[in-house]
Amino acid sequence: MAVPLHSPEAEHAHDLALARKDILRIATAGSVDDGKSTLIGRLLYDSKAIYEDQYEAVERASKGDYVDLALLTDGLRAEREQGITIDVAYRYFSTPRRTFILADTPGHVQYTRNMVTGASTADLAIVLVDARKGMLEQSRRHTFLASLLRVPHLVVAVNKMDLVDWSEDVYEGIRDEFTAFATKLNIPDLTVVPVSALHGDNVVTRSDRSPWYQGSSLLHHLEHVHVASDRNLVDVRFPVQYVVRPQSDAFHDYRGYAGTVASGVLRPGDEVQVLPSGLTTTIAAIDGPRGPVAEAFAPMAVTVRLTDDLDVSRGDLICRPANAPHPAQDLDAMVSWMTEEPLRPRQRLTVKHTTRTVRAMVKDVQYRLDVNSLHRDLTAGELGLNDIGRVRLRTTQPLFVDDYARNRVTGRFILIDEATNATVGAGMLTPAG
Repeated sequence: MAVPLHSPEAEHAHDLALARKDILRIATAGSVDDGKSTLIGRLLYDSKAIYEDQYEAVERASKGDYVDLALLTDGLRAEREQGITIDVAYRYFSTPRRTFILADTPGHVQYTRNMVTGASTADLAIVLVDARKGMLEQSRRHTFLASLLRVPHLVVAVNKMDLVDWSEDVYEGIRDEFTAFATKLNIPDLTVVPVSALHGDNVVTRSDRSPWYQGSSLLHHLEHVHVASDRNLVDVRFPVQYVVRPQSDAFHDYRGYAGTVASGVLRPGDEVQVLPSGLTTTIAAIDGPRGPVAEAFAPMAVTVRLTDDLDVSRGDLICRPANAPHPAQDLDAMVSWMTEEPLRPRQRLTVKHTTRTVRAMVKDVQYRLDVNSLHRDLTAGELGLNDIGRVRLRTTQPLFVDDYARNRVTGRFILIDEATNATVGAGMLTPAG
């Protein structure tokens, strides 16, 4: 029997289809003037993801013979005046196969923290290289940061190939150099694509100008790269963000716990444990935006109802009894420092981990990392703006954590200045040692 188009069953099926829809989060990186913003503008334009009035506005603002597609992402006035990207610009577009969330991150060294922000949730990173310049210091820096942030897929877009007459030797030289550098890092999947963002060659469709290149276009690769296996569907982690208690007679018995599934799969009837209390119960039901759902998985936002009336509040974590994260007050982490005032030992900060916020003190700075040479400076006693280093923290209350390599949600945190409430650092938990 056919399901009516506007029936509750059809709406629930639609919600599940949306939840399952393949979403690819992309971060772009590279040196200044490599053409990141132009490449994104070309992707948006050639995939018909911008409106006519947007294109006309960019056309009017452009200078020279070509429409400056970079203006589609460089939205800040300072960015347009200087011709550089300063802040992280997010753009959304879809093809029939996949939905994309694309972060255009800055290329300047002083905006490294912005690149870390954009890549922290990415499934794939695109590092642009100017074919005339080859692999630069910033190319190495951003490739290493993508590796450090455990971005599972890396695409090197060798841009401006039209300016080197589509030389196969230039392409192969850059490809071999990147491949050699990537072998030193934790990069499981590397693809190198020759492109011209200005003219659109190999961006959305294959170009006749590179007959020697046997790979796919950039968009074809983005549509078909396999990311489902990158997600952790084993470790159930559900940080509670909000307790839902409607003030209505019709729902006077309703008590649900809202949040976003960090990893694993939740189903009604599953036995679960609530941390930090350690009490166990079962899931009575899971509610989505339009009603009950049969299962919930990352990154779905749902409300979980439990069989027993337990004391559960914001900051608690729902997991499986036999597979719980370990509580920790001593945290070893790689920290990216994001403010002018240096990070120093004995400094007091606030740690926000998932939905839980606790106070902490810096025990020591073990080393500062040179992201270009990968050298560890063991003599460094502090971390300055844009520095990355290994830090030990001691929290006032236990956090329920996983190593970042295992879970990118429960394995990360941000550091907040207690006086200004500003975010001053981002951390990735690593095994002690």
